[in-house]
Amino acid sequence: MPPRKKRNSAPPPRVADRIGALPDSMLHHVLSFLPVQAAVRTCVLARRWRHLWRSTTGLRILGLDDEEPVEFQQLRKFMDHLLILRDRTDLGTVEIKLGEPSDNDDVEHYVKLWIRFAVMCKVRVLSIDIYEPDLYLGDMRLVSQHLRTLHVDGIALQGTFLDFASCPSLEDLKIAHCNICDGKVSSRSLKHLSITRCWSDSHCRVHVSAPGLVSLELDDFSGRTPFLQNMALLETAAVYLGPHCEDVCLSFDSGVFCGANNNACDNCVPIEDDCSSDCVLLGGISSARHLKLLSESGKFVFTRDLKCCPTFSKLKTLLLNEYWCEAPNLDPLTCILKNSPVLEKLTLQLFSKGPNHKVEMKGHYCSMEGPSAISEHLNIVEVKCNVVDERILKVLKFMSAFNICKPIITLSMLPIF
Repeated sequence: MPPRKKRNSAPPPRVADRIGALPDSMLHHVLSFLPVQAAVRTCVLARRWRHLWRSTTGLRILGLDDEEPVEFQQLRKFMDHLLILRDRTDLGTVEIKLGEPSDNDDVEHYVKLWIRFAVMCKVRVLSIDIYEPDLYLGDMRLVSQHLRTLHVDGIALQGTFLDFASCPSLEDLKIAHCNICDGKVSSRSLKHLSITRCWSDSHCRVHVSAPGLVSLELDDFSGRTPFLQNMALLETAAVYLGPHCEDVCLSFDSGVFCGANNNACDNCVPIEDDCSSDCVLLGGISSARHLKLLSESGKFVFTRDLKCCPTFSKLKTLLLNEYWCEAPNLDPLTCILKNSPVLEKLTLQLFSKGPNHKVEMKGHYCSMEGPSAISEHLNIVEVKCNVVDERILKVLKFMSAFNICKPIITLSMLPIF
């Protein structure tokens, strides 16, 4: 009888824990992408993970857990324990995002507490997304030598919170869906500023003072248009005066703004602290190299600014919409072209929101035959629209008078998907 084969009693090979073998610093960074609740739960994975959550490089304080809403009281209690047990290591990012609006009166108190904790831990990127329009951070001043990026969404801002003099490293500021009650957005270090779909109930304009700004976005502000102070280092700016802008001429008719005349309607009459003696918008952005200026019909701010139109001495590219071509003699368009001595590219996006346009017309400017008031550097002119009608023909006739898009205009039908 043949001998029995010996069974292999050796244990199965162990699967290497490659993630657990990573350095602590790398695991701290990986855990920072998880919501705080999920990051803490990793303590049960193995002894190696027991305390890693205490020193993550980021905190994501979210009103959602496994995609389910978390009651604020539950989140508050969780955060009370976390802030006590967590190590006081530096934080790269902190995100505070609450879901549905809460009736809890403690929301403001605890949001401020979490912000102060983030600042204490030398946070560099702070994001506050609350969607509580009645939550005010007006009496809170940010004091941080390390904060570089701040995103604020869905709360009310006023007073000292908008003064970033005590944040000398702040470079990127985004404000969206916020009630900017009053005061002044002020920072000498700021390089990039975006104010999107915000509003103000104040009769006085919100002032924006950021002399070191490189890029600016002011999109669909409701209320009185913010007053922009000089931005000498500005490279790009995009300004859109949307339908909720209160700088409306009540006597607007066929492109005639009483705000540009002596007999002004009630809305066009300057009020105290309105800065009406200077440009509201154009003066502050006159140093930009690339401009996008869009407005709904009937808004008089751009037209009034053109009364003392500054010189756009560095402007290379300019995009305008039909607002600039609605006046009977296209005076706004003429004025801004005459005050842009080094303009190289002009784009007119007329009666078409895009991004796809059915008709694009491209041409050039003949400086040898053109008036000396137009930039001799202008070599690209684009007209984008959906249909060539009387309004477009009026603009083309105007440009022909300036030897723009001459001798030939090419039309290309673009596919619309």
